[in-house]
Amino acid sequence: MNAPAAQDYQEELADFRVTYSRAGCITSIVLVLGGVGLDLSSYPAYWREFLAARVGVALATAFIFGLLFTGFGRRHVRVLTMVWLLLPQAMIAGMIQQTDGVESIYFVGLHLALYAVGIILPISFFESVSFGLVTLGLYLLACVFNANDVMHTGMLTTNALFILFSAAAAAVCTWFNERARLRLFSLQREVRAKNASLVEINQTLTEVKGQLVHREKMAAIGTLSAGLLHELNNPVNFSLMAIDMGRQLPAAQQDPMLAESLADAREGLVRIQNIVTDLKTFAYQKPGGDSLRPFLFENAVRSAVRLAGFDLKDVAVRLDLPQDTHVLGDEPALIGVMINLLSNAAHAVRVAQRDKPEVVVKAVIEGDRMHVTVRDNGQGILPENLERVFEPFFTTRDVGSGLGLGLSISYGIVQRHGGTLSVRSEHGAWTEFHFDLGRPV
Repeated sequence: MNAPAAQDYQEELADFRVTYSRAGCITSIVLVLGGVGLDLSSYPAYWREFLAARVGVALATAFIFGLLFTGFGRRHVRVLTMVWLLLPQAMIAGMIQQTDGVESIYFVGLHLALYAVGIILPISFFESVSFGLVTLGLYLLACVFNANDVMHTGMLTTNALFILFSAAAAAVCTWFNERARLRLFSLQREVRAKNASLVEINQTLTEVKGQLVHREKMAAIGTLSAGLLHELNNPVNFSLMAIDMGRQLPAAQQDPMLAESLADAREGLVRIQNIVTDLKTFAYQKPGGDSLRPFLFENAVRSAVRLAGFDLKDVAVRLDLPQDTHVLGDEPALIGVMINLLSNAAHAVRVAQRDKPEVVVKAVIEGDRMHVTVRDNGQGILPENLERVFEPFFTTRDVGSGLGLGLSISYGIVQRHGGTLSVRSEHGAWTEFHFDLGRPV
């Protein structure tokens, strides 16, 4: 077992020892006080004296029981456990010394304590052996100093051997118990490690599943868009041409209502044309490095700020960029990504009605990648919508305010650059989009 595992095992075993030591204290108090009946039946002449001894041992054990609930008790649980274990043994040895010595019935109590320690309590092999030897020493002293001054050597030897056998059996049980506890701890540690690994694997699978589902949605809408482009684009262009020709006719110039109607119709068709253009960008984006060129990302950001100037009116835009912002990519496409992110941020801060609306564009270089974040102090995104913001046609704006393709297209563009567009948000406080770009070698 390595050092961290051994330390964890000792900490867990400390809790285990404290729990069992507390339970042992209670059991010991009950058995010690319950032995009054044995005193009355076997040695009635000594019952008052023995009762005082039993009460004293019970009180001392109760005191140790209280200590086990403190930090001191937890730190010294092994010593305190040995102390309360030896208290009844010392009491029994005293009773043997005062009664019949080698022939005293209290000899059985020493064996019961030995077996109980070996089978139940989580003490070490060394502690078990020491407890057995101390018990044997107490018994021999009690017999040697017995008040009757009668020494039955043969019986003393037999009883001493029985105590040694009990101590040996208790030590063997302790050794196997210690190995079982160590094995159990190792298995628990292994199970916890595997569970943690499974949780990590499940999280990874969930992320991969989300990415695959998103790619499938992107591919499906891309296929649909590609089939509609030709059918939509030609009649739209034809209608725009016809309207432009109609606006030049004298009747349109002389009739204000007709001129306004034609202007409205042209505005609607231009909107349709813009939607078709977005769909074309989405439908025909393909991975590849043909359009990737080195350029200054700072210039692309400033261009995007200028192009989104109408949306960013009255919104403070703060740039936090490194000195060298060279990246490798499709500059026009990435300008489109930044325009979309800036426009969304401007909409968010406007809806939130902040006193000081702000959008921060920050770039940090890490190795061969540059990480870009666009953060606003707007209304944030609801938790249930975070996983859907990159879905095609998903939007939280009012009907007619947007088609919901901007972030989907931006996601595909960033993905084509070998990065990932992600979002974090706290509803009612802020939203932050992040993506990364490769740098020229």
